[in-house]
Amino acid sequence: MTKNIIALLFLLIGINQVKSQQADQIVIGTKHTLHSGILNEEREYWVSLPESYNTEGSSYKRYPLLIVLDGNSHFRSVTGLVNYMSAGYNGNRSIPEMIVVAIRNVDRRRDFTPDKIVTVRENNSGGGDKFLSFLEEELIPELDQRYRTEPCRILFGHSLGGLLATHAYMKEKTVFNAFIAVDPSFGTWDAETMDNKLAAVTEHSFDRFLYIATANWGKRNINNRDRHVRLYEALNSKCEGAFPAKLEYFENENHGSVPPVAFYNGISDIFKGYGISYREVESTAQLIQHFQSVSQRLSWDFSPPEYLVNRVGYSMLQSKNEDDKNKALAFFKLNTENFPDSYNAFDSLGEAYEMLGDKENAVIHYKKSLELHPGNEHAGMKLKSLTKSD
Repeated sequence: MTKNIIALLFLLIGINQVKSQQADQIVIGTKHTLHSGILNEEREYWVSLPESYNTEGSSYKRYPLLIVLDGNSHFRSVTGLVNYMSAGYNGNRSIPEMIVVAIRNVDRRRDFTPDKIVTVRENNSGGGDKFLSFLEEELIPELDQRYRTEPCRILFGHSLGGLLATHAYMKEKTVFNAFIAVDPSFGTWDAETMDNKLAAVTEHSFDRFLYIATANWGKRNINNRDRHVRLYEALNSKCEGAFPAKLEYFENENHGSVPPVAFYNGISDIFKGYGISYREVESTAQLIQHFQSVSQRLSWDFSPPEYLVNRVGYSMLQSKNEDDKNKALAFFKLNTENFPDSYNAFDSLGEAYEMLGDKENAVIHYKKSLELHPGNEHAGMKLKSLTKSD
C-alpha cells in the first residue's frame, strides 16, 4: 500500500469530519469510560462498530476484537483501513469485519514498559503487566458483555506500544490471538534482558501470530534493525515447526510514518487467504480446508464467510453445467449449518431448491427464513407464489 493511498484515506476522513459539522454527522465511533480497579483510575476507550453490526437481520453476527494502543493517535487511521478492507467496497473483503477498540493514553511510559527502567531521576516505568491485566481482566470482559464479540482478539501497538505487544506475545498466557508490533522500542532490552525473556518463552507463543514492522531510523538504523532481527531469529529458532510470524523492513518509512502502512501489511498477513475469490472455489471440501489453514494461523476457527459461500452457490446455480448446478446446493446448505440464525442463508437455500425444481424443500426453507426474520419480503412473496395453488 502506497503513501498516496494512505494520504487519500486521511483526506477522506478529514472531509467526512467537515461534512459532519455542516450537516448530518458521519460517526466513526463512540467514547466510553471504564473505572479500572487494577489501575485505580478512569480509562477512556473509543469503539468503532462494523457497518453490518446494526443492519436489519444481522443480530446473529459476532465479530473479532482489535485492540489499539495509543488510541488517540491511531484510532481514525486504523478504523478507516479496517472498514475499507472488510466492508466489501469495490469487492474488497480481505479481512473480516471487526470491532475496533482504541485505548486513550494516560501515562504510556508507565503502561507500556514491561520492566522497570533505571534512570537518575525516579520514574514510574514498569507497569506493562498491570496494564495488560487491565485489558484482559477488565476491558475485554466489559466489551464481551456490551457487544457481540468473538473470542478472537488482536493487539496493535506502535513504539512503546509495540514493545508491550511483543511482551504480551512472549508471555505464557494471553487472551490475544495475534499481535502487530510496529517499530517496537527495544531500547530498554539489552542483550542479557532479551536473552532472559527468550529463555522464558514457551511453545504457547507459537500458537499465536506475530507481525513486527521495522522503520528506517537513518543513522541510528543499525541498532534498531538489529534488535528486531535478533528477536525474530531467536524466536524462529525456538519454534519447532513453521514460525507463524513475519518481520518486515520499511526502507522508505520513518518511526512516525510507518504505523498505517505497517498496520495494512500486518493485518493482511494475519488474515492471508481470507479474501479468496469465489472464482477459486471448486467444492465445499476445498473451501472448508482453505479456511482451516487461515484458522490455524490464529488458533481460532473461522468459518467460510457467508457472503462468499452465497456468491459461490449462486455462481454455480446459474451455470450452464448441470454438475455445477447440483454442486450449488451443498454451498447453500453449508451456510445454513455455519450460520443457523441467518435468515438470508435459509432464503438463499429456499431459492436454490426452487430453481432446481424442488418446491417442497423451497417452501420449508422460505418458512424458516421468515421465522428468523418476519420482515423478509422476498421469502414472503415466494411463499405466496409457491403455495397459492395448494
